[in-house]
Amino acid sequence: MLEDSTLAEVVSRPIGRVIGGRDTVVDDDWGGVRAVVRLDEAQFGPDALAGLDAFSHLEVVYHFDRVPVEKIETGARHPRGNTDWPQVGIFAQRGKNRPNRLGVSRCRLLSVDGLDLHVQGLDAVDGTPVLDIKPYMAEFGPQGTTSQPGWATDIMRRYY
Repeated sequence: MLEDSTLAEVVSRPIGRVIGGRDTVVDDDWGGVRAVVRLDEAQFGPDALAGLDAFSHLEVVYHFDRVPVEKIETGARHPRGNTDWPQVGIFAQRGKNRPNRLGVSRCRLLSVDGLDLHVQGLDAVDGTPVLDIKPYMAEFGPQGTTSQPGWATDIMRRYY
């Protein structure tokens, strides 16, 4: 195990926020949800998004800002508290109560309008701080065959 002195603090500044879509955290049915990722005009001009409209999908990194620090998980738990699923470590699941409260989501890019990215299927709620946006490129997807346990497939059946 690494000692704390070997880890440097990392500070991230939001580049924008999620506008619209859902205003409450719900675990499923994100596929039809439309929202806007609005870049901070004090940091960026529209040229920061030049060429992004040529991509169909984005990867959005955001902060689960509504998770209280005391709710952060660092060990094993049943995903979504469902005891029908095995206890697995926090890094073997994608729950929001993660140590750094970071979320990563792939969503469809519908349009770019100034500093606004109109998206569909982003699983972040209204007001969520956005830390980074990347175009999704197929070559960054998994290489080769992927696998996952059955409980993960069960969770994701209704997610999108």
